[in-house]
Amino acid sequence: MITEHNRAAIISAWKVFKTRDPQQIGALFTEDAEWLAPRNNATSIALNGSHHVVGREPIAQFLASDMYRVFQHVRIDIRHVFADGNTVIVEETMHATVPNGNAYDNDYCFFFELEDRRIKRVREYMD
Repeated sequence: MITEHNRAAIISAWKVFKTRDPQQIGALFTEDAEWLAPRNNATSIALNGSHHVVGREPIAQFLASDMYRVFQHVRIDIRHVFADGNTVIVEETMHATVPNGNAYDNDYCFFFELEDRRIKRVREYMD
């Protein structure tokens, strides 16, 4: 039951991320949530930011607005969602346009760890 609930919660989270509403997005995360991406990834470099974002509010800010300084016309195609207990894995492709007008198509894999039905930690891997 926990596994299916968490799987459904993460699928719903992607819909909330699309709202770009920091309050709705923030409500999905624990207060001390972490989002970890590979060091020196292009997005963190372009935003002069960190690959490791800590806290509900900074994560919500990134998902609601900061990422849109690098990516416009974003479309996410989720290919697979796997869940086991409090861990949910999402494989997706993100399509977007970057500031110079070029198309961006990249594959991602996200490991979500949930605690008390909220996202506690995200580990992001990208091609």
